[in-house]
Amino acid sequence: MREQQLQHPGYCAGCGVKLQTADQEKPGFLPEAALTREPVICQRCFRIKNYNDAASVTVDQDDFLKLLSGIAATNSLVVHIVDLFDFEGSLISGLQRFVGTNPVLLVVNKVDLLPKVTNLNRLRNWVQQQAKAHGLRTVDVLLCSAKRNLGFDRVIEALDRYREGRDVYVVGATNVGKSTLINRLIRDYSDLERELTTSRYPGTTLDAVSIPLEDGRSIIDTPGIVYPSRLTELVPGAILQKILPEHTLKPLVYQLNERQTLFFGALARFDFVQGERQSFTVYIASGIKPHRTKLERADELYQEHAGTLLAPPDAEQLSEIPEWTRHSLRIPRDSRQDIFISGLGWIQANGKTGALVDVYAPKGVKVLLRDAII
Repeated sequence: MREQQLQHPGYCAGCGVKLQTADQEKPGFLPEAALTREPVICQRCFRIKNYNDAASVTVDQDDFLKLLSGIAATNSLVVHIVDLFDFEGSLISGLQRFVGTNPVLLVVNKVDLLPKVTNLNRLRNWVQQQAKAHGLRTVDVLLCSAKRNLGFDRVIEALDRYREGRDVYVVGATNVGKSTLINRLIRDYSDLERELTTSRYPGTTLDAVSIPLEDGRSIIDTPGIVYPSRLTELVPGAILQKILPEHTLKPLVYQLNERQTLFFGALARFDFVQGERQSFTVYIASGIKPHRTKLERADELYQEHAGTLLAPPDAEQLSEIPEWTRHSLRIPRDSRQDIFISGLGWIQANGKTGALVDVYAPKGVKVLLRDAII
């Protein structure tokens, strides 16, 4: 009987997802020892019911879009959580067409990473402009820090204001702090004595976890979407702690002449190809130490020192990083622009005379110009 259970574990009695014992990062995981419990529930539901703790699960982009497709037919408040450090990388492209007329509350996490002198009102305006440029209409924008527990009271107040007795769908990419917000909502809103329910959508076997609220409505926690256009999704796990910032970013200012290069380990390269001498301000995690050289020496330096002087990654991890693609970007005159590399950070161009730059990053990683965030 036990062998049969292990081969065919069935479905979670809490959320309805198909159970599995192989991968704890995927939906439906539970330890083999838990298969004999009654009722049989996945590890995630177990943690919600016993510890008020919702852990993140992830899905690929296609499965996530199938899941989103059912939201437009509901009457709900949609809470979209994004990572300020990786704003364009974590914003869900095309979200508006999936949510229909449902209001979207944009919660921007990791605001604590920006220097303390940052003007938050100006930052909020920047977020609104960027969201609008990506076709997302929002009823409000909230800035917060899940790690520092900053701004969460305002998030809760906004939910009270905009929910109006509706269900709440929480959506976001991986590593944006979604599970932290869900945990806070569980503590503030949920009656955990009630059984967890399930939200199923036609055309997919993926299930969202529906957490009952005291007024009979639910918080629907959708799995975190995996975007391969983010560097954080492409590098080996051992490198993540070096590229994900833990503390307030310390701006690194470089006065560069034309035809100088900055290496960011062996993860990316920035070439100042053409323009008058000017400063560039780098915003990256402290685990990466930029290395400056002349453009004519850059190829040779990479060939000789990738994985040693230029690290991370180390020599053994190099083969796990996709080959680089070149992105040529022209910075207009009299503009303040960021050169954004998804998952790595950004480089602010401070000159008023314009510049031509090349950025080399692993194939598939999003690289773009945007209005300066600071």
